[in-house]
Formats: sequence, structure tokens, C-alpha cells
Amino acid sequence: MTYFSSIKKWTLPLLSVLITSASAYAFSLADLSNQDASAGLKAALDKGSVAAVAKLGVENGFLNNDKVKIQLPSILEQARPILKMTGKGQQLDELVVSMNRAAESAVPLAKPLLVNAVKSMTLTDAKNILTGGETSVTDFFRQKTSAPLTAKFLPLVKGVTDKAGLSAKYNSVMGQAQKFGVVPEQEATVEAYVTQKALDGLFLMIAEEEKSIRQDPLGSGSKTISKVFSLLK
Repeated sequence: MTYFSSIKKWTLPLLSVLITSASAYAFSLADLSNQDASAGLKAALDKGSVAAVAKLGVENGFLNNDKVKIQLPSILEQARPILKMTGKGQQLDELVVSMNRAAESAVPLAKPLLVNAVKSMTLTDAKNILTGGETSVTDFFRQKTSAPLTAKFLPLVKGVTDKAGLSAKYNSVMGQAQKFGVVPEQEATVEAYVTQKALDGLFLMIAEEEKSIRQDPLGSGSKTISKVFSLLK
């Protein structure tokens, strides 16, 4: 047997195995997309959103989490030394607490809207998530729920922040500053500012849950989730 015939003898079967394996994997993924992807994605969406709400929608869920804690808007933070000198330091601290309490109170309202978003997921949505990046689940929620969540959060946040003595003064000062173009529109009122920050925090935590599922599908405790995301790794 020549050297080349020997190589041929061993390489051809190996190539056959590799091609067969690749074809089987491609078929598996295609088959998964048709049969199981929707169930797996919905399970992951539900798990991620519920976990995020559970972490944030409790006392100190925002206040004790440096990743999402709502701080004073930059213009007030910059003015803090002067305001403290005029005896407003405690009021600023109380405003920070009240803003975070408002966010913690509002976040549970998100759960039914997030659940409805999962139920309404279309085939196009599923394909976008399957072929999207590592935050495609979070992007789905942001696209589907940002507007209705803002409408839900705003009245509740306003009710909580109105109880803080500095809220009316905040809105007055920021409203005047906005006329000079130094304050973004979403910071002009304390309720708009807190609502946006609450949404940012919620989507950030959903993104963390999504990242965790992608990194360790088996750790999700769901066979359906594991089946989908293990193939996508």
C-alpha cells in the first residue's frame, strides 16, 4: 500500500464522519427552530423577566444595588456642595431615597406587561432573538414594552415622589433650567427622571438574567431552555 493510498484510507472515513456530524447539527438546529425554539425562547423570556422583577420590585431592590441605584441628576449632583451649605443636604438624601422607593414600587407593575409580551411573540420575533446578539432577549422586551411601561410607571412614581418635600422644587428648578438647554427633557420632572431610570434598571437586570442563561443553559433548570440555548452557544 502506497503512502497516499494509506492517507486516503484513513481520511475519507474521517471526512465522512465530520460531514455527517455537521449535517446532523444543522438539521438539529433547523428542526429545533421549527418545533421547539418558540417554547424555549418563551420559557427564557418568562424566566428572565420574572427574575428581574423579583430582584428589583422589593424594598431596597434599587437602593442597595449599585448597578441600578437612582442617583441625583447630574445638574443637582454638581450643585450638591452648594445646596448642602444652604441646609438642603438632608433633603437631597431624602429625595434619593424617595426616588428609589418609587422605582421599587413601580417595577411590579411591569410583570403582566412582560408576560403579555412573551405571549405575543411572533415567528419574526423568535427568529430575531435566535439570530441576534447576546442581548436580543432584552432588546425584544425593550421594543415591545418601553412605551406601555412608561405609561404604567409614571402615575405611580409621581404619587410616591409627590410626597417628598423637594419634588415640587425639583420640578420648578429643572423646568427653568430646561429652558436654557442644560437639562434633558427626561430630567425636567422628577417623575419622568425616575420612570426612565426605573426602566433602565429593569432592562439592565433582564440583560443580566439573559447573559446568565446564555452562559449556563443547563443551570436554568429548564430542559426547554437548555435545549434551545445550548445549541446557540
